[in-house]
Amino acid sequence: MTMLASPALPRAHAWRAHALGRYVLNPAGLTGLALLLLVAAAALAAPWLYPGDPLDMVGTPLSWPGQDPAFPLGTDTMGRDVAAGLAHGARVSLLVGLTAAALALGIGVTVGAAAGYFGGWTERVLLRVTELFQTVPAFLLVIVLVAIYQPSVRVIALAIGVSSWPVVARLVRAEFRSLVHAEFVLAARSQGYGHLRIILAEILPNALPPIIVTTSVLVANAILMESALSFMSLGDPNVVSWGSMIGDAREMLRTAWYLAALPGLSIVATVLALNLIGDAANDAFNPRLAR
Repeated sequence: MTMLASPALPRAHAWRAHALGRYVLNPAGLTGLALLLLVAAAALAAPWLYPGDPLDMVGTPLSWPGQDPAFPLGTDTMGRDVAAGLAHGARVSLLVGLTAAALALGIGVTVGAAAGYFGGWTERVLLRVTELFQTVPAFLLVIVLVAIYQPSVRVIALAIGVSSWPVVARLVRAEFRSLVHAEFVLAARSQGYGHLRIILAEILPNALPPIIVTTSVLVANAILMESALSFMSLGDPNVVSWGSMIGDAREMLRTAWYLAALPGLSIVATVLALNLIGDAANDAFNPRLAR
């Protein structure tokens, strides 16, 4: 007997196609996407635009923006190129943000899907583990992990990801609980599909909209956490980041305010872009708003 293909995947594909069309028609979403692509382009082009170590002293200290044609955004107190720091700092911020978000999504989706799908003692155990992580403030947990394993880009990204997954787990659990008894899931079970196939091919595609929206928030929060750690001198000392640039300039706010303003504006623009993308994605993928 030939098994009939489940209608869940075609419905999910059609819904995503309509949602993508609604996103394209959202001016705020397109603005956020353009801003994020601009930051990503600067990060990717940094090794070619500013070869060498951005921590090298290459000019006269405290050269203001526009004062020296060789350094259009000026230099800091050590004679380092501010533009080079911004470009290379974008690489660190995006790398930490994307890596931490990917780790949080991997753990959160796995835990939430298992809890919501299987229920019973599996759900109770996983919920207790999730609540255990939520009892510790996320930023405090990140500081402890970074202090234990020494600050580096990899450790910071892993620490932020480990502290961020409970939010994803609770969201995915709620979505799976609402979909586990849906008609297309019951139809898949009647056709003999295994648990893993039902989770990955039937339920997860239909639970993607809120996960997509949450991803932008995770990346933004990770960038802010990394900037805060670097500002507190808990970042990787071997790389330049926007937070470390602000931290180095905190004593020069009166005499050279541009040293803190430029990386601060970079953080604001990136987080704003991610928030605009998240809001537009929510408008596009939320079925209630769509109706």
